[in-house]
Amino acid sequence: MPSDIEIAQAARLQRISAVAREKLGIAEEHLEPYGHYKAKVSLKHLDTLKPRKDARLVLVTAISPTPAGEGKTTTTVGLGDALNRIGKKAIICIREPSLGPVFGVKGGAAGGGYAQVVPMEDINLHFTGDFNAIGLANNLLAAALDNHIHHGNELGIDVRRIAWRRVVDMNDRALRDIVVALGGTANGYPREDGFDIVVASEVMAIFCLATSHDDLKKRLGNIVCAYTREGKPVRARDLKVDGAMTVLLKDALNPNLVQTLENNPAFIHGGPFANIAHGCNSVIATASAMKLADYVVTEAGFGADLGAEKFVDIKCRKSGLRPDAVVIVATIRALKYHGGVDLKEVTKENLAALEKGIANLERHVNNVRNHYGLPCVVSINRFNHDTPGEIELLQRKMAHHEAPVILATHWADGGKGAADVARAVVELIDKTPANFKYVYDEEQPLWDKMRTIATRIYGASDVTADTKVRNQVKKLQEEGYGRYPVCVAKTQYSFSTDPQLRGAPSGHVINVREVRLAAGAEFVVMVCGDVMTMPGLPKVPSAERIDLVDGKVVGLF
Repeated sequence: MPSDIEIAQAARLQRISAVAREKLGIAEEHLEPYGHYKAKVSLKHLDTLKPRKDARLVLVTAISPTPAGEGKTTTTVGLGDALNRIGKKAIICIREPSLGPVFGVKGGAAGGGYAQVVPMEDINLHFTGDFNAIGLANNLLAAALDNHIHHGNELGIDVRRIAWRRVVDMNDRALRDIVVALGGTANGYPREDGFDIVVASEVMAIFCLATSHDDLKKRLGNIVCAYTREGKPVRARDLKVDGAMTVLLKDALNPNLVQTLENNPAFIHGGPFANIAHGCNSVIATASAMKLADYVVTEAGFGADLGAEKFVDIKCRKSGLRPDAVVIVATIRALKYHGGVDLKEVTKENLAALEKGIANLERHVNNVRNHYGLPCVVSINRFNHDTPGEIELLQRKMAHHEAPVILATHWADGGKGAADVARAVVELIDKTPANFKYVYDEEQPLWDKMRTIATRIYGASDVTADTKVRNQVKKLQEEGYGRYPVCVAKTQYSFSTDPQLRGAPSGHVINVREVRLAAGAEFVVMVCGDVMTMPGLPKVPSAERIDLVDGKVVGLF
């Protein structure tokens, strides 16, 4: 079978103006084209549309990710195509890829096989420039902060208490901890600093939660970037750059429209990491899609313990969006990996390991059904090496969970291969109304919110932190941030903070090592374990395989 990029390059794309007009009823005058096959849709036009009362929102999530692979984005794309195939008007909403992982570990991030969004190279490489705009807005605030201190520091900023880091859209461990302003008095005051990756920036989170240009500006102005010597917060609006930051982001806020391999519409807009930030595409894209289609398929980052929890407790809480059903993605080989099998052995039949690994899937299903109150379907990306015995065991073990297990082959067969999943989702929505609920109450104190997430969703016994962190949480509570949701930053590979602890561990302790206020995004980040906000490249990065040959991009995925 050809590679993902070869499939994408061989696709017969429609002009994006035709996709917009024929599939969504959007006239060309409301598009800002970026070439023939991608465009931004006017936010002004989208604001004139009313949400469809019968529009249904389907959330795609997954088991805890493994090196064996699950295929969550591939399933999102395949399900969107499948819904259109069975006669439903559907659109998908996914995140934009970050260049760091594209050139680092993951390669491309636009689906796979015959369930992709295209033009694949463009989507993975710069796209419409949104991430560049977000990085520039972030770094404008950083530059303005140091500039203010250099020119007299009228606000009395304590240079030891600067809380704003610069960003770059590339994995680069050398930039995690640096010293800036060396070279003499003309360059400012030397201090320790560091870089995060763009997708970890609070500006990215704000971008994805904002509902309008006015809301965007208000949130940007609320960013707490430093503190005075008296401990008072210094906000972006105090430095008078919130307007300029909004200008840098004004065009980026229009959602990006592309298409699947089957010429169905897709919004790809925004992209915060789910292990660091809240991990969902923009509220604007999802809310706009609910005005344009009968079924909207969107995804949350990583497993249902991270991305889906933040989708529920942050995105839904802030936007009023409510999923009608959830699709949990898994593979039999990934479940065997969770059961302890070495990665090199996951293609061999191993019923004992599969039975043990199913515990990971069961906990994700339990979280979705009982803690988020949402009906769900389990979609299994089928491989040729999956045996009848393994399939029978999985379906038997999951039978009492009220979550149908459906085999899917959309990677090889496109939307046709996910038609059974699509029909199951439609039937589930029609027959099983959602009883949507948050994991915690808004009025709970911040620490109690963190403990609730850890004990209910992660299966932990308790949450710990040193005195410094506990005092920071207490101070944030006293300063009026207690109503904010909690955004947990931790490894995506385990319910614990140990990425090597597979399956469904219970009774472990979650340690909070750092607390960060995101006043513009309106959540509090609890950093747990060794999760990094600036990843590094692996020993053999994907960049070594990516090249330009005879004018064509190769090796992207």
